[in-house]
Amino acid sequence: MAAIAGAHGVRGEVRLKLFGEGADALRAFSVFDAGARKLTLKSVRPANQGAVAIFAEITDRAAAEALRGTVLTVPRSALPPLGPGEYYHHDLIGLACTSTAGEALGTVVAVENFGAGDILEIERPPEPGKKPARFMVPMIPQAVPEWSDAGVLIDAAFVE
Repeated sequence: MAAIAGAHGVRGEVRLKLFGEGADALRAFSVFDAGARKLTLKSVRPANQGAVAIFAEITDRAAAEALRGTVLTVPRSALPPLGPGEYYHHDLIGLACTSTAGEALGTVVAVENFGAGDILEIERPPEPGKKPARFMVPMIPQAVPEWSDAGVLIDAAFVE
């Protein structure tokens, strides 16, 4: 859902890097998993390039700074159901990719969005003595005609 980017002020507010649809989406949840602990959301507001939040358990700047980099998640069961053609990014990461020509391509290692839509980053298996190569594919029906828990099918015309 988000990651704590650092402290905001001296009273324990935190700056958040958002992974979802904005600060309003966080209001649907009252408790977040933050590593081994739980954080109770008191308030959240949009801010420059993210959001600012107050959690009941974070009461000062030092506590807020100590959580820098902490990823905030919710259980899968707390997320709304998906409609046709929808997906959660974390469901795609780690899936095996195959081309429409039958070639094993590698695995989805990230789902990016630079403003024009989601892009899958796929890492090919490493060749001996080399680093694994990566390539990106837009998450559009022409490039990715199918995906499921079993894997991602990528049109061979989009394979680098």
